[in-house]
Amino acid sequence: MEGKRIYRAAYTGDKKFIQQDIPNANATGFGAAADDYMERGIDLNEMLIRNKPATFFFRMNNDAMLGAGICSGDILIVDRSIKAFSGKIVVATLNGEMLIRRLFKDFNRVRLVPENGKMATIDVDPFAAFSVWGVVTHHIHPH
Repeated sequence: MEGKRIYRAAYTGDKKFIQQDIPNANATGFGAAADDYMERGIDLNEMLIRNKPATFFFRMNNDAMLGAGICSGDILIVDRSIKAFSGKIVVATLNGEMLIRRLFKDFNRVRLVPENGKMATIDVDPFAAFSVWGVVTHHIHPH
């Protein structure tokens, strides 16, 4: 066992650096002339997720938000750390049911408005079990 070396992967799983810290790929020696024009890869986690511990993914299972471009089967990225205000698309719980609707708040009234003409607006009763679970930040639509 004397003189035995243990080699490990360069990436240990922690994020001490972000992709912007690595401008180009130059392993050793002289870089190629094309390295000056090399672009970084696209990291969807870095682009779409602001607060990792508070971000969740949902799959849309109805057509309530067709007018907003969210179809059944789309993947929704929901951030629980963002404050919900009027006009935002939210995931809300109303009497134990999760709904994805556009939130509108007036002085003393809360409404959940679908973006589909076939569904009715929900006026939230002040005594109902209602809470905004999170705000939809992005949605992914498969083609």
